[in-house]
Amino acid sequence: MSLEELHLNLRNLTSDDYEQLKTLMDAVYHDLGGSWPKHTIDKLIQEFPDGQIAIEDDGMLVGVALTVQVDYDEFSNPHKYDDLIGHRETILNDSDGDAMYGLDVLIHPDYRGYRLGRRLYEARKELCRSHNLRAILAGGRIPEYHQHAKELTPAEYIDKVSRKEIYDPILSFQLANDFQVKRLLRKYLPEDEQSRGYATLLEWNNILFEPAESVLDTRPTQVRVGAVQWQMREFASVEAALQQIEYFVDALSDYQSDFAVFPELFNAPLMGLQDRAAQQDQMGAIRFLAGFTERFKTELSRMAVSYNINIVGGSMIEVGDDDRLYNIAYLFHRDGEIERQAKLHITPQERRDWVIEGGDNLQVFDTDAGRVGILICYDVEFPELGRLLADQDMDILFVPFWTDTKNGYLRVRHCAQARAIENECYVVLCGSVGNLPSIENLDIQYAQSAVFSPSDFAFPHDAVLAETTPNTEMIFFSDLDLTRLTVVRAEGSVTNLKDRRKDLFDLRWRDWSWKSGANLEE
Repeated sequence: MSLEELHLNLRNLTSDDYEQLKTLMDAVYHDLGGSWPKHTIDKLIQEFPDGQIAIEDDGMLVGVALTVQVDYDEFSNPHKYDDLIGHRETILNDSDGDAMYGLDVLIHPDYRGYRLGRRLYEARKELCRSHNLRAILAGGRIPEYHQHAKELTPAEYIDKVSRKEIYDPILSFQLANDFQVKRLLRKYLPEDEQSRGYATLLEWNNILFEPAESVLDTRPTQVRVGAVQWQMREFASVEAALQQIEYFVDALSDYQSDFAVFPELFNAPLMGLQDRAAQQDQMGAIRFLAGFTERFKTELSRMAVSYNINIVGGSMIEVGDDDRLYNIAYLFHRDGEIERQAKLHITPQERRDWVIEGGDNLQVFDTDAGRVGILICYDVEFPELGRLLADQDMDILFVPFWTDTKNGYLRVRHCAQARAIENECYVVLCGSVGNLPSIENLDIQYAQSAVFSPSDFAFPHDAVLAETTPNTEMIFFSDLDLTRLTVVRAEGSVTNLKDRRKDLFDLRWRDWSWKSGANLEE
């Protein structure tokens, strides 16, 4: 039969299909008792109509998948095929079940080679997702095992099939369709002599499954990020700077953004409130700037609550309890909570001119719009940090930055985009622009802010969701689909996080108590 002659249609099975289904089952299962009686099929269609899927060619039934709903906890543990069968060969469908169980997949012998089985499996997966069920389970026969039973145990046989050293028409197909062998089932179908009564318990997990819970507690799937490519400008007062910030927060809130993002050290122009002579003392100038941080924290927290928006407050200079200076990014939640992330890697200029210290902690923050991390500028150039955050299920990485030249900017940009790809997350890059020749160390800025995604089919071809006009003050937005992250991490063209060779290397956060003289060794 040629491809031009095929007229395939995927639909749900009906009771009128029984005679064709009986003929198909008798042909495929001639060694296992043949077809189910009509009342069995009618009851399946009545109780779970969506789960009975058929492929027809010009009205002729050529492929069928029969499925029931089951309780996952019961059928993900050892069981027999008879556990699915009730009185008078009635298949037991649990309408409250949280998983699907694949009973049968049948393909007409004349239609093998057209990948109709794959179509039926994909239809099952889509049904599992649309019904928000936890998984698809199946007891899989291993019909070629009888040829190897004398020299291989069932477990050894399954291992060789998984390594493609042996081909098994059922198990090989199921493994190729993303099913995983969960356990070996004994005496599953005793009359199956080819499999010697053994079967594999196979499982396909629905990575989008959401347990039943209240709507308010459900994790969001769509997040809107708004950011400000901030113009460094002279301010006549602290009030003028805060007024400008609130203007942008208000604008971003009007567009229903979940986050408002500002650049690194975006309040640095306040050093210009000193006269030029005082600015020559760089240490004095940076401590002068740190004196505004508490007021900024209070005001930005108020804005986050008032405008119902989470604010990534760029970064600001903080005087620590040890009287040392730190570059801190604050996360202002719209419920009033404030969290902090210190810059960990300090640039030579920051160390030389301002004697800023690096922080010691790294964490992922839980927000009402996903799990987020923050790496300030230079930190994003160290890939270990992004990977440590990814290991804590980070969805969005915010990178407030401040670079003076294009080559400095490109260094940050390329590293940020690499973090998005290797950690399968979104990265929001937000910087400042403009010239301030009247303020020491704030001469020039270069930025083109952007939002990066993983690089796969579900995302833009260049993995750039949004970017600004270079060196122009503006706001920009990007809608982030967190569901796409879940899918790409499990089923992407490549799966960077899942495929790491942890048998060869690992990554951990070091206990830094040695700084205070404590002994790391117990």
